[in-house]
Amino acid sequence: MTPLSNMSPGQRGIITGFTDESRVSRRLLEMGVVPGRSVVYLRDAPLRDPMEIQIGSCCLSLRRSEAALVIVNPER
Repeated sequence: MTPLSNMSPGQRGIITGFTDESRVSRRLLEMGVVPGRSVVYLRDAPLRDPMEIQIGSCCLSLRRSEAALVIVNPER
């Protein structure tokens, strides 16, 4: 398992949880970043921050600091 921020563009995985129970983690849950859901890392902004992910049919842009809170089981 790895933080979402360590994945590569185009890589897929399953969200397994969060590193802590912070306010940001709760906000990510409200936005649909929920354990058990599939996530696709789509692309980076030109300076690598933020990163764009897809969960279901929804695309989100997350700062790398926010993505570091999300633990993912990457597909090989």
